[in-house]
Amino acid sequence: MKAIYILLGLVLAPYWAFAQTDKPKNWSVTGYVKNLQTVLFIEDNYLQDNLIHNRLNFRWFMSDAFTLRADLRSRFFWGDLVKANPFYGELTDQASNDWLDLSVVPLNNNNLVFHSVLDRFFLEYSKDNWEIRLGRQRVNWGISTVWNPNDIFNAFAFTDFDYEERPGSDAIRIKYYTGIASSVEFVAKGFDDFDEAVMAGMWKFNQWSYDFQILAGVVQEDFAIGAGWAGNLGNAGFKGEATYFLPRKEEGTAAFTMAIGIDYAFNNSLYLNVGYLYNESGSGNAGVGGLFNFQLSARNLYPYRHALFVQQSYPLTPILNSSLALIYSPVSVHPLFVNPVLTYSIKENWDLDLVGQIVFNEDEGYKSPVQAIFLRTKFSF
Repeated sequence: MKAIYILLGLVLAPYWAFAQTDKPKNWSVTGYVKNLQTVLFIEDNYLQDNLIHNRLNFRWFMSDAFTLRADLRSRFFWGDLVKANPFYGELTDQASNDWLDLSVVPLNNNNLVFHSVLDRFFLEYSKDNWEIRLGRQRVNWGISTVWNPNDIFNAFAFTDFDYEERPGSDAIRIKYYTGIASSVEFVAKGFDDFDEAVMAGMWKFNQWSYDFQILAGVVQEDFAIGAGWAGNLGNAGFKGEATYFLPRKEEGTAAFTMAIGIDYAFNNSLYLNVGYLYNESGSGNAGVGGLFNFQLSARNLYPYRHALFVQQSYPLTPILNSSLALIYSPVSVHPLFVNPVLTYSIKENWDLDLVGQIVFNEDEGYKSPVQAIFLRTKFSF
C-alpha cells in the first residue's frame, strides 16, 4: 500500500503543480528543490557527498472542517559516504519511518541511492474549539530554540540543519481550545508493544504575561512529567522547559533534562541567542564523534551532560545574512562545536547557503579533527 501512495504522488504531482483552472481550487501544492554539496575533512582525509532533495506539500481542503495533508520527501544520494557504506539505503529508509512504513527505496547501490517517503500524511478535523489529527504529523511540544526536553514525540538534533520540517509521528492528536491562549491536548503514537508506546497529555495556559505548559505521560519505558514557559524579561525573550523521566521498571534509571534560553534583537538588527542544557543522560568524557552519532531522544538531546549555546545573526546587506553558533560543553574533553552560516537571497524564491560545522577537542591539543563544509542551493515554489 505504501508504494501506491508514493507512486501516486510522483505521477500526479507535476499535473497538480502546473494545472491551471478558472474555478476556485480546493487544493494546493507547494514545495522546493535543493542541491546540497558536502565536503567532510577528517584528519588528513576528505570525503565528498551530494544530495538532491525535492519536497512536495499537498493540501486537499475537503470541506470547511476536513483537510487532508500529504507531503512527499524525495532524495538522491551519491558520493563517498554512499560508496563507503553498503547499507546506506537501508539505514536511510529505517530512519525515515515511524510506526507505519510509508517509504520506498527504488534505487539502492554503491553509487546512487534514491529514497522517497511520505513524512506527513494525516487527516485533520477542525471545527469550533476542536482540532483532531490522525496520521503522520509533526507533534511539536518544544518551546526552546535549540534543545526541547518537552518534545517527547519528535526530538531533533541542531546539527541536522537540512531538515527544516523535522520528523513526524504516526499518531492521533486531539486538542481542545479552552480559551484564546489555553488548551488541553492528548497525543498517542502507534505501537505494537507497550514498551514502545509514547502517549501524553498537555495543558497550556497564560499567566502573568507568560505562556506555560505542563505535560505528563508515558514515553516508552519511562513515565514523563514536564513543564515549559515562554515570556519576556524586559525586552528580551525568556524560554525554558524541563522533563523528568522516571523508569517504569526497577532496572531502569531516572533522567532529568532542562533547557533555558534568552534571546534579544538589537536596534541595529543584530540578534543574539544564548542557552544552557542540562542533560543527565549525557556523558562527561565522550569523544567528539558522538556529536554526529548518538541515540537522540528527549531523554538524551546531546552527547554531553552540560552544554552552553551562543548564537548571533546579522544582516550584512538586505540579501546577505550571516550567523555564527557555538556550543561548548564543560566536560573532561571540552568539545566545542562551531557553526558559521552565510545565506544569500539570489531572487525571491532562490536561496544560497554556505554552512560550516567544525569540531574542536582538547584531546587533540584543541585542534579540529573534523570539519564539514556545505553548499546548498534552494528553489521554492
